[in-house]
Amino acid sequence: MNTNLDRPSLKWSTQLDVLPPESTPPLRGDKITLPPSALEQLLSAAMVTVANTAQPQTSTFDPYNPYSFAAERQAREQLVERQQQLPHPLTFRLVNPENGRIVFAGIREFSAGDNAVGLSSFLRQSLGFGGEKSLDNINGTSTGAEVNGSGIHEVTEALAKLTVHVQELPKGTYVKLRPLEAGYDPEDWKALLEQYLRDNYTTLTNGEVLNIPAGKETFRFLVDGLKPNEEAITLVDTDLEVDIEPLNEEQARETLKRLVEKSKRAPGTSDGSSAGGKIFIDTNETGQVRPGDYVDYTIGQWDRTQNIEFELTAFDPENDIDLFITPHGPKHRSRPRETEHVFGDFSNKAFKRIKLRHTNSELDNAEALWVSVRGYEDQVEDAQAHVPIQYNLRVSLTDETSTTATAHTTMTDDIPLGPDEERCTNCNQAVPKRTMFLHQNFCLRNNILCPHCQNVFQKSSPEWKNHWHCPHDNSYGNNPSSRTKHDTLTHAPAICSFCDYNAANTPDLAHHRTTTCPGKLILCQFCHLQVPQQGPDDPSADSAEVILSGLTPHELSDGARTTECHICAKIVRLRDMTTHLKHHDLQRLSRQKPRVCRNVNCGRTLDGIGKGGEVRVQGSRNDLGVCDVCFGPLYVSMYDPDGKALKRRVERKYLTQLLTGCGQPWCRNEFCKIGRKNLGLLQEGQAITSKEALSMIKPTLDNLKDMRAPVHFCTDEANQKRRTLAEMMAAEGGEPGSLKGKGREKEGFGSGYDFEWCVAALEVEGGDLDKGRGWLKDYAPTRAETAR
Repeated sequence: MNTNLDRPSLKWSTQLDVLPPESTPPLRGDKITLPPSALEQLLSAAMVTVANTAQPQTSTFDPYNPYSFAAERQAREQLVERQQQLPHPLTFRLVNPENGRIVFAGIREFSAGDNAVGLSSFLRQSLGFGGEKSLDNINGTSTGAEVNGSGIHEVTEALAKLTVHVQELPKGTYVKLRPLEAGYDPEDWKALLEQYLRDNYTTLTNGEVLNIPAGKETFRFLVDGLKPNEEAITLVDTDLEVDIEPLNEEQARETLKRLVEKSKRAPGTSDGSSAGGKIFIDTNETGQVRPGDYVDYTIGQWDRTQNIEFELTAFDPENDIDLFITPHGPKHRSRPRETEHVFGDFSNKAFKRIKLRHTNSELDNAEALWVSVRGYEDQVEDAQAHVPIQYNLRVSLTDETSTTATAHTTMTDDIPLGPDEERCTNCNQAVPKRTMFLHQNFCLRNNILCPHCQNVFQKSSPEWKNHWHCPHDNSYGNNPSSRTKHDTLTHAPAICSFCDYNAANTPDLAHHRTTTCPGKLILCQFCHLQVPQQGPDDPSADSAEVILSGLTPHELSDGARTTECHICAKIVRLRDMTTHLKHHDLQRLSRQKPRVCRNVNCGRTLDGIGKGGEVRVQGSRNDLGVCDVCFGPLYVSMYDPDGKALKRRVERKYLTQLLTGCGQPWCRNEFCKIGRKNLGLLQEGQAITSKEALSMIKPTLDNLKDMRAPVHFCTDEANQKRRTLAEMMAAEGGEPGSLKGKGREKEGFGSGYDFEWCVAALEVEGGDLDKGRGWLKDYAPTRAETAR
């Protein structure tokens, strides 16, 4: 056996050039990249001496002889082997020689250029290498950067050096965080903090600032205490106790004040937004939403053969609310939001409508429809900025031929003129001819017609003063807030907070977040976990394999695991299992129906069924069309071309059954004395005469060569029971098409199995009813499939 000696602490350090941001691959958290040569040096520095003590090294070794024992010990000290073993996790101490700042980091990969190191934006800010925007601080707040009278301390990129030391850190047990702003609610950031640290950080350094992105908001925390090591700890494979303390008493009081105010505005309160919840088709849902908040609804059931229409109306036309919809399913797991939704309407109109056709591919595999109503938060503060907005939400079903009322008012140009009326050229209203002169004098003096949208305004009204038209599209509005919203959402570029994708506008960003963004949450069909659709080690979303497979990058990678097919026991990749099972379906549908023993009391097939469903169809086995077990007592080796001798043997067997009986208490054969008594066809003490017996068996003997006519031979108990169970299984379900024309389809109806397959299933599974049903599902076609 090999005995590992105590491994000494790994010692290695070097000084590398810091790669500029544009030459650094996307890194998050405290991750760095090192050159491949650094890995070779680390492996060389991590040599561990291991003594091999499995076998004696001297031929004269005697553990009770001190002289031979000393020789054996010396021989073992000389025979050693060296092993390379790096600590896990591999952590580094980074030192900026220009300002002396120290930060600990974890390794992402060894792929940097020679004599170079790549740093994440968080590490660059913490070490003072430039003031560029951090991935971990989407609001632009610098993290740990030195700020003085001349601004942020910067180091010339071309001359930037970094000293890297490998240093093992203990697993953390405790961390104290101090919020840098008042009013943080633990319900808002607790789950985000746990996930963000787990996904992006290997270490925590005392004194660094963590920035936890949450949509447009960022939670900032100062690391102000660590255990068991006060300088730094590792977060891998450990349970960490987190303690939150305010920076000072003033911040604590302000936080408590804001939490009390927030509780008054909680969903469901009079001053807060509505609670949302489940809604149903053809119902009006009245509610309220605070500016900046969302009210989430869920539609669980609807007729998927009809179109579905959503109508959202604000009670006050001056209020601005938005409507977002996302089909909830395996490919979409996030609630619809401004920057992440499948369908949305955030126009400047108080009336919003979204109509979804039932043929829309986004509705495929949708388990529910998630609907969110958002109150738009005006950037201009006023008295009405935080008053809840009243609205009405209606969901209805429509077909292709139905028409709905339009959202705009009928134009005055469409109103027919009377015989004594004419239309004003300024306001387009119908005016009596006798008063047209007076009307035009007043109208031209007080009203003005917008040449773009043909709307009429009073010259002195604030609506006309604030009326605007977008030079890039057909949008327009009557207040500065609507223009700001339109320019911000439609014409301002947006950046994805997960992958830094540069979107042309907010709708483009929402499309990216629900389609190709690596951070889009999905429900993996293989690991059944809610995960991002593309991990750091998964293939690219635009790779040919991902596109052709129809899977997400995570599913393509996770689906490479193998499992055993429950039907054929072959080892198949998870992502190939669907195709593999389709081949089994083709085999199942193409199988020939097995032949059943002609004996109505027998539960066997004529040719036998393999465990894998193979039907071994052969020719005629005997002249009676019964199985070998039933034919065994009738077999003789004499030449009988006309079957007369066989007929006599069958006649004798029937007479024996009717006059004497088989003597088995379980018999249910109506052509047996015992069976007839068990069936109640023969009273106790009553007997059948030979004459009565001959008259009973005469029709059977006359039709003996007709293979469709049944025979009645006594069998064993298990065989007779299998026959009865097969008849019960065949009666489950119904005939295909038996409910045609009734406008409904009962689940399981028409999906039963033919009697022959039921007999085969119970024969293979030894009469086990549950296993027989499972065998039928895997190997036998249903009646409906056979009828196609």
